[in-house]
Amino acid sequence: MEAVVIGFALLIFLILVVRMPIAFAMAIVGFFGFAILQGLTFENMFDFRWKAPLTLASNRVIETAQEYGLSVVPLFILMGNFVTRSGLSHELYNAAYTFLGHRRGGLAMSTVVACGGFSAICGSSLATSATMAKVALPPMRKFGYADSLATASIAAGGTLGILIPPSVILVIYGLLTETSIRELFAAGFIPGLLGIILYMAAVRWVVMRNPKSGPAGERSTWTERISALKGIWGVLLLFTIVMGGIYLGVFTPTEAAGIGAAGAFVIALGRKKLTLVSTYEVLSDTARTSTMLFGVIIGALIFSDFINRAGLPTFLLEFVQSLDVSPMVVILVILGIYILLGMVFESLSMLLLTVPVLYPLVDSLGFDLVWYGIVVVVVTEISLITPPVGMNVFVLSAVLRDVRTGTIFKGVTPFWCADIVRLALIVAFVPITLFLPELLYR
Repeated sequence: MEAVVIGFALLIFLILVVRMPIAFAMAIVGFFGFAILQGLTFENMFDFRWKAPLTLASNRVIETAQEYGLSVVPLFILMGNFVTRSGLSHELYNAAYTFLGHRRGGLAMSTVVACGGFSAICGSSLATSATMAKVALPPMRKFGYADSLATASIAAGGTLGILIPPSVILVIYGLLTETSIRELFAAGFIPGLLGIILYMAAVRWVVMRNPKSGPAGERSTWTERISALKGIWGVLLLFTIVMGGIYLGVFTPTEAAGIGAAGAFVIALGRKKLTLVSTYEVLSDTARTSTMLFGVIIGALIFSDFINRAGLPTFLLEFVQSLDVSPMVVILVILGIYILLGMVFESLSMLLLTVPVLYPLVDSLGFDLVWYGIVVVVVTEISLITPPVGMNVFVLSAVLRDVRTGTIFKGVTPFWCADIVRLALIVAFVPITLFLPELLYR
């Protein structure tokens, strides 16, 4: 276990102090850690036994690049980029506004609903936050909303992007744990809707305490509402085809990703939002993002091989069994660890560092890995809006330079409290998560 402790210490040092990209940090620590466990040193670095760690690393690169299931990652990213380029975010917000805007806090509620709809297609929390900031903040300021509530509703709503399917984070979790991606997508749907409802309740609580923070907007007629709904047919059709096809078993997640990317391209083309230049930008951004994610996944897998070879999962299981506590207490301890890590690491880093270590323990305790995946993603969502490293908050600070970061962090407090409530419900009532997967696939 000494090698594991030294490995984790070195990994944290490389990430936090040296500021090395997490992909390289995990790959380096995993490679040399595995080599040291094989009894290799720098004195015998030309020894033939170095072939083992070199083979391990090269196999991870080749297998990841050839993994058919991972093709959903660039395809879903491409779909999200085309949707963003097509400008559907405006129509989503307008549709939500026509139904909710006349209520106190209605514009903030509309923002949460629009974020949920947009993230269902986009799949990225940061992209959702950055896009909706440009769409939703101007009307909220027009009606005199407090910056704290306005920005917090965008930051919190953006976190839905990593849970509501299709979600790249769920795909990565499925790869790391060898869990069914379509079951994870089904499991994330109800908790995602629950998140939207609880965020709207958080908005309501804020305006009840201070009505001036979220004045009512203008009431829309039913004609305007129907007209606004016609504007989001593209999103509804795309989501229905992609997720409906997966849920009903018409096609696999990989096939659905290809259909979704093609459909998003047709929608953007039909809305006359694409030129040769913008299409090149979409494709190049997709390639850059996909390359980054693949690099991080490869690094995580190499690091995972090291900790498995060192026997950390077995040690954790034996340690937990020696404590003689109930499995649920172990889950609560794990959640506490995630909340603490969320104050230091961003969401993807936290997921990749912890899942390879903890999922064998959770599986051995008899918990469903699909349920655990949703729990992990929900607790990871909390890290996106909690200080000091709330990535969605810092994205908004970069986009909205006239709003202080402290103002946003103050505003998101009711929202991460709502996330804690949702997390407690999901942990206490497992059917919330597993109802759809069991109904459709088991």
